[in-house]
Amino acid sequence: MGIQKDIVKFNVGGRIFQTTATTLANAGRDSFFGALFDDNWDLRQHQPNSSQEFFIDRNPDCFAVLLDLLRTGDLYIPSNVPERLLYREAMFYGLIDHVRSAKWGPFDGNRLKLSRSVTGRAPGDGTAIRAGPDGGCCVAHGSMVHVFDWMLEEHPPINLDYQRVNDIGWVNAENVLISACERLGKGDGGMGLFSSSTGDLRHKFNVVHDNQTKSYTAGALSFSPDYKIFASCKGRSNEYGIGVWDQVTGKQFDFFYESPGWSLGDADKLQWLNGTNCLLVATLFPRKDNCYISLLDFREKRMVWSWSDIGALLTVDEKRVRDAIAMEECNSICVVNEYDDLGFIDLRINGGSVRWSSRSRLLKGKMPDEPCYPKLALHNGQLFSSMNDCISVFCGPEWVLTSRLRRSYGGSICDFSIGGDRLFALHSEENVFDAWETPPPPVI
Repeated sequence: MGIQKDIVKFNVGGRIFQTTATTLANAGRDSFFGALFDDNWDLRQHQPNSSQEFFIDRNPDCFAVLLDLLRTGDLYIPSNVPERLLYREAMFYGLIDHVRSAKWGPFDGNRLKLSRSVTGRAPGDGTAIRAGPDGGCCVAHGSMVHVFDWMLEEHPPINLDYQRVNDIGWVNAENVLISACERLGKGDGGMGLFSSSTGDLRHKFNVVHDNQTKSYTAGALSFSPDYKIFASCKGRSNEYGIGVWDQVTGKQFDFFYESPGWSLGDADKLQWLNGTNCLLVATLFPRKDNCYISLLDFREKRMVWSWSDIGALLTVDEKRVRDAIAMEECNSICVVNEYDDLGFIDLRINGGSVRWSSRSRLLKGKMPDEPCYPKLALHNGQLFSSMNDCISVFCGPEWVLTSRLRRSYGGSICDFSIGGDRLFALHSEENVFDAWETPPPPVI
């Protein structure tokens, strides 16, 4: 490809374009242009003379931008081309992933730059933010969930009619899972699957106990690669624990009941661990007076590891665990207190103590009037911890502080999430969320 006989002509909306088969092959097999080639990447229809051309009834200005992207790998959008129009045309040609890759590079916490801030449109404080697989996000405010695509354009909101949203999660780019509180006497609450584009309810997930469907409050959510959905559940009788549903059929097929003296149904966080096929369940202060962290093995239906601060000597409140995340490669669980001190619990020792790392203390000066509890995330071998209006990045075997992300507008960060090669941070006071991206590498 790329020699003279492989020159291809297009007539796009009345404008003539010439390129080569080599350039078009950069679009990939699943693109509009991939259909022009056979299995050996040779043109299916060789043009017998230079006057033959392929006609496409689309926007020629956008075609010129996308063709240049295939040639150079660089995206330049002239002022006369609206970005939304370009993205629509990129969807038609199957080049939307190429456009995204040109706008921001592979995720690296140490190179993130603030791309955009979006002001919320709902009253009350934000509850949670979750990054979508395609670079979009969804934000929960009370009983409302606002869904944004990767261009940060908002879709129709999801209104749960005064049911408070506890957690949200992306099943895929088209579907959002929402957990909500039960309203006494209403028989509602629980979990629902909603369309991310229209906000329509597609499926409601039931809890069955003693062959009866029960009303319940659903809390923290998690997903496994084999299409299982996990949720912490609280019912009115014995429905306290972790429910498991099939993501495809929507049917419940397991329930791990809460044992006396432990806490599962009130869990703040669930995390599926691929290496051990176990579920991390963390119930943390201040939801409970004490902290409970455990690993559940649903194959053996037992708790295989647990830790709690019951009976621990807590001389100061700063040692209260506010968030936890499992780090399978390190055989440990990382925890954080309200001063952003990191702590580590050895997974090889059941009920071991926390090894606090005071070198990670970042807070200096006076606490804000309305501080938010810190949150943790682990992504591509980098550890992230939020504190007030800042997110700290830790790297290396000793988890050394390497960078900080700060955006002063909007107050403290109440939640953040990483996905689709973006980091989203939700602020508490002004319902503002920030989108952070890694700049693309320079085109040589």
